[in-house]
Amino acid sequence: MKNIQSCTELKKYSASDYTPVSDGIYSHHGEYVTALSFEQEPEFGEGRDAAEISQYPLEDLLDRFMVYVSDYFKELNVPETETCLLEFSGDSKEDIAGLRTIIGRHVYNRERVSDGKTYIDLIIE
Repeated sequence: MKNIQSCTELKKYSASDYTPVSDGIYSHHGEYVTALSFEQEPEFGEGRDAAEISQYPLEDLLDRFMVYVSDYFKELNVPETETCLLEFSGDSKEDIAGLRTIIGRHVYNRERVSDGKTYIDLIIE
C-alpha cells in the first residue's frame, strides 16, 4: 500500500449523524470512523486495481490497530481505477488515530524465515 491519504471530502461525512471529533475522525453511532485512500502494489502480492482489494496487508493493519472496514465504497472501487478507498471503524478514537499514523507511509508484508519457519511481517515505513 502506498500513497495513503485521508479522505474527509466524502459527502457522507456531512450528514447529521457524523460528528467530527478530530482531524479526519468522526463519531458515528457510538463508534469512530475515518476514510483512507491508497494504491495497491502488485509487486508485493496486492491487487492490480481498486475492484480487487487484497486481504493482505489490510488484514494485518486491522489486527494491529483493532479496527474493521465499515464501508467498501463499491461505487468508487472499480476496475478502472488504481486508487482504493475504504472506511475504517473502531470502538475508540485512539484506535482510529493509531490507524491514521499510516497516512503518507508505505505499508506492505515481508516474508522472513527464522529457524526453518516462514513468518510474515507487517512493515510500515
